[in-house]
Amino acid sequence: MSIGNLIGIVFALIIIAIGVVMIYDARILTQKWFSFGDQNEGTKTMKIVGFILAMIGCAIIYWIRR
Repeated sequence: MSIGNLIGIVFALIIIAIGVVMIYDARILTQKWFSFGDQNEGTKTMKIVGFILAMIGCAIIYWIRR
């Protein structure tokens, strides 16, 4: 495994970690970062974005390891 692959995998793991934190702490992050009335909509959006980030990270790892 080359150093470029290792850096790519570490980068992908960081993206996955950010996505998982966004999914797990969506309501807390929505209250902290945004100040709009519909908190449920913001929470749902943040969970969707977190899921997409986690899947992008998994795809990067799959593409590098292939």
